[in-house]
Amino acid sequence: MTTHPPTDIPRIRAALQVAAGNMLEMYDFMVFGYYAAAIGQAFFPSGNAYAETLKSFATFGAGFLMRPLGALILGAYVDRIGRRRGLLLTLSLMAIGTLTLTVTPRYAAIGLAAPVIVLCGRLLQGFSAGVELGSTSVYLAEIARPAHRGFLVSLQSASQQVAVIGAAAIGVALATMLPDATMRQWGWRVPLLAGCLIVPVLFVLRRHLRETAAFAAQAAPPHLPEVLATLRREWRVVSTGVMMVLMTTISFYVITAYTPTFGSGVLHLSGRDSLAVTLCVGLSNLLLLPAFGAVSDRVGRRPLLAGATIAAILTAWPAMSWLVASPSFAHLLAVEIWLSLIYSAYNGAAVVYLTEIVPPRIRTTGFSLAYSCATCIGGFTPALCTWLIHVTDSRAAPGAVLSAAALCGLAAALVARPFRKTEG
Repeated sequence: MTTHPPTDIPRIRAALQVAAGNMLEMYDFMVFGYYAAAIGQAFFPSGNAYAETLKSFATFGAGFLMRPLGALILGAYVDRIGRRRGLLLTLSLMAIGTLTLTVTPRYAAIGLAAPVIVLCGRLLQGFSAGVELGSTSVYLAEIARPAHRGFLVSLQSASQQVAVIGAAAIGVALATMLPDATMRQWGWRVPLLAGCLIVPVLFVLRRHLRETAAFAAQAAPPHLPEVLATLRREWRVVSTGVMMVLMTTISFYVITAYTPTFGSGVLHLSGRDSLAVTLCVGLSNLLLLPAFGAVSDRVGRRPLLAGATIAAILTAWPAMSWLVASPSFAHLLAVEIWLSLIYSAYNGAAVVYLTEIVPPRIRTTGFSLAYSCATCIGGFTPALCTWLIHVTDSRAAPGAVLSAAALCGLAAALVARPFRKTEG
């Protein structure tokens, strides 16, 4: 059957089904970010902790370079075969990438093959992720009632916070039960194994999804040449989307994936305290994102986008400077929760707005391409912060990165307009 669910409850049920798969992508990314130092030691040993961590974060970021390619190839494919089948395909590819990182032996066991295999697994994850978030967001936007679209699409971002919470909770438990040496040796593989074990459940959930009415109503799905021609014609929309998403991706990775490394490696707090802060950030985002998605349905997308970016521009650097001047668990928690509030307000409006400014006929490809190009930059946020702190000797450097991203987001908010043209 290829119609929208008839009432709001089935819509929400379908939203949870599709968002659950999206959770796996972010779970894998969070685990990699949380244990970047241990992964660097396992696959990029050099005897220098800074070099190992930087190489690990560079590998983390390399997966994002594949996203635009995945957005074009898989996005065009999904725009042709349908949203539901595309969601099953991306879940399968993500699972293969997760399994690769989980089972690859250390550099000490197989030499150069280890980092090569890990890099290939990350590239496959990136290729798949290039369209996973786009497919999820577009599916939710197309099954939602217009008056509730912001809320329903925000469940995609909220599902990512479940991944943040789950990965951080497992990390706190492991840090409590296992000594640091064991965690560096093999303990970091346990959260990845847990991700592999939930794949069959997620696959079953997605198999029962219905196709969206918007896709079913198309007389003939677009072929790749038509998709590429439309993208060329709508390059301004895609460019605006890239600037809009930069704020989302950079702020997200600063307050989640980078926090454990920043807290323990830069502020010299305990690993457990840093993961506990990340857990609290995930809980904060989980509660705030749907709330701000619903607010965007009431007050509009642009007021939230502008307000959140202005708040980031004015406060990100002062907040980070205050934190590094007097680092503590309480101060790190306070700054991260404030940044979580800004991120949630912005993201609650930005993701749904991106689905609304892209032409419907290439909605998956256009959304995914804009998002993927932005994450090519945003995905390197942990590496960029690590490098900036090293070369500037300023531990508050992540605040400058956030402010620059917010400037891009504000510019996008001022020029973006919903797509209005009726396609013939």
